[in-house]
Order: sequence, then structure tokens, then C-alpha cells
Amino acid sequence: MKVALAGAGAFGNKHLDAMKLIDGIEVVSLVGRELGKTQEIADKYKIPHVTTNLADSLAIKEVDAVILCTPTQMHAAQAMACLKAGKHVEVEIPMADSLADAKELVRLQKETGKVAMVGHTRRFNPSHQYIHRKIVAQEFNIQQMDVQTFFFRRTNMNALGQPRSWTDHLLWHHAAHTIDLFAYQCGSPIVKANAIQGPIHPSLGIAMDMSIQLKAANGAICTLSLSFNNDGPLGTYFRYIGDNATYIARYDDLFDGKEQAIDVSKVDVSMNGIEIQDREFFAAIREGREPNASVAQVLPCYEVMHELELQLK
Repeated sequence: MKVALAGAGAFGNKHLDAMKLIDGIEVVSLVGRELGKTQEIADKYKIPHVTTNLADSLAIKEVDAVILCTPTQMHAAQAMACLKAGKHVEVEIPMADSLADAKELVRLQKETGKVAMVGHTRRFNPSHQYIHRKIVAQEFNIQQMDVQTFFFRRTNMNALGQPRSWTDHLLWHHAAHTIDLFAYQCGSPIVKANAIQGPIHPSLGIAMDMSIQLKAANGAICTLSLSFNNDGPLGTYFRYIGDNATYIARYDDLFDGKEQAIDVSKVDVSMNGIEIQDREFFAAIREGREPNASVAQVLPCYEVMHELELQLK
């Protein structure tokens, strides 16, 4: 399967590393903002075609699928362009920064019949998969999720600490991970959502702190705290408080409530959530089926974010 990747930044490199581990996948085209830097990455990964225009990659007949790791504001339009060009597409989170665009992307996927998947990686991390399987087996039920998403980001930097061309967003990017995961893990739709935010940053134009409360139809609740002001440990930490156990998930690692490590190395073929996510994308294409985290499956998350955005305005 021949793949094009757009967005040769921090997350793009994670996908390139992941695809090297998946049999039968060949990255044949790389799209980046700066040709010179993109060429350097292409040389490293032995990618033959380099461009600064996604349309050039979509014009390559042999390209079967595209992975988009571009700035948030470009996701919806680029994902639609991929589908219109007859390509399967995996777009990094979020699939759109508005509900209208998210709905249009879902509509277009149904019209084209191509696989369209969103990078809601928490569905694929072995830590969260371990808990999901216990829930499906009716061995564990969530009473509350307590989640912290903390960064120290006063300027536009990527995960590698490098400057980037776009502004991140606590609601439409980082909260999306938890809102989707909460509903997915509960197996129950979100029926109530509240949000408050701190001051707007004078130059970035976004809130640097936010608090979100969620309630699922089955009664489970979620409290999510987000900050770009946290000068300390960075990342997202999930505490699952259930009817018979407590779990703490830190990306691909899992601990019980007493901080004892739980072995999740046998949950999937890898301990790398990005690799597992990409494997699901390519498997869905080969098997002609809907992937986990399809655009249709995650749409309810975007409906909740739209509601929260209206509250914050």
C-alpha cells in the first residue's frame, strides 16, 4: 500500500517511525511547509517524492492513502480533498475545528465510501485498551474519570520544542482526546457538559486554562482540567475510578490506584499507540470495513465540543 504523509513535524515523524514497523506499507510522498527541511526528512526515511502542496501528492495515481499531520485549521479541508481525490485518509486529531466542517467530512466519507479515520489515539493506547476490555467483559464500570492535560506553552511550539506556524487549542484539540475517550470507555453518550475557562492570552488569542465537566447517560462523570501554564510534569494523566478498582493511565503505561505497574505489554502487537492506530487504519482499508475512530464514530465528540464552545462564548 502506497501512502502520502502531509505534515513533516513532530507528529508526522511519529507516524513515519510507526509505518516502518508495518509490513506492506510504503511512504512514497511527503508534504511539508518548507521544502528544504521536508527534503531532509524524506532523505532520512527514503521517501522519493517531496512537495509543499498536498495536491501534488493527491495527483499521484499510485497513492492509496494519506495521513494528515498538518495544522488543526487545515484538517477538514485537506481530509475532504483526499476523499474527493479517491484516497483513504487518516487525519490527526481534531478532524475539524468546527461542527459544521466535521459533519461535512462525515457526509463526504459516506458519499465516497473511502476509509476516513481520526487520530483519537487514546482509543488505541494499550493502557486504555486494557481498561476497555474489562468494561466490555463487564468486569469494571467507570464511576468517574479524573483527567489532567498539562503543558507549559506560552508560545507556538510543537512537541519537540520547535516553533510552529499555528496556534494550538485546549478545547478543539486537547479536550477532544478526553471527551471522545470518556464516551468510548463508558459505552454511553455524553448527556451533560459544562466548561469554564481562564483569561485569554494577549498574543495567542486563546484561553490558557480550562475546566470541563461531563456526564454520560449511564451516570458516569468526568472532570477534565487543561492548562498551557503548568510549569511541571507535562502530558495527560487519566485516573479511572470504578466500582471495584482504580486505574491510572499515562499514555501507553498503566498503574493501579496504589501506583503499582500493570503489565499491558501483551494487550496488542506493540506498546506504541500511534503504531496501533496506524495498523487499524491500514487493516480497515484492506478489509473494506469501518475503522475504530472513524469520522462517523467520533462525531459525537465534536457535537459536545461545539456545545462547550457556545458556553464559553
